[in-house]
Amino acid sequence: MTIQALFRSALAACALFAGLSGNAGAIEFFTHVGDSTGKPTWDVDAGFNAPGTVVPYDAFDFHVDQDGSYKFLEAARFDSMIILYAGGFDAADPQHNLVRFNDDILTPNTSGFVASLAAGVQYTFVVTGFNDSEYGAYSFTIGGPGHVIPGPLAVVAVPEPSTWLMLGGGLLAVGVARRRKAVQA
Repeated sequence: MTIQALFRSALAACALFAGLSGNAGAIEFFTHVGDSTGKPTWDVDAGFNAPGTVVPYDAFDFHVDQDGSYKFLEAARFDSMIILYAGGFDAADPQHNLVRFNDDILTPNTSGFVASLAAGVQYTFVVTGFNDSEYGAYSFTIGGPGHVIPGPLAVVAVPEPSTWLMLGGGLLAVGVARRRKAVQA
């Protein structure tokens, strides 16, 4: 399959995807193009009863900014499958954190599903094949009510109470020293 044919398939799938959305409200779309060639490998047979034992995969971390129903559609140059994990993907334990997976929705080179996602949860989307020789270029689109934000979910550090007490004590000490200096002058 040429790259032009891959993108034509992806464009046709996106049109079908948009038509099947059935939502009168605004839908946000996120598209990613990648390649699993030379990526880490895993034993697909261990988790999905497939013939591959050293199958390349590509993992994409993201989160969304709004709860809701999101549609996933992928087209590839190889017989592919897609898997969604909440909270991270561990190739050694592929059933842990599993949300959804699919293979062959329109053709052997396309996969898709609908999943309910929550804002503030880290997700990992995995593109892989069933056999050791199934890898290469792919494209996927995610559509839903909110934005798809690539990368790991940022963790905001919240200071402990002792940190606030030390800060307050330091400010108090600076204030006392300044006051003493003003009185002596």
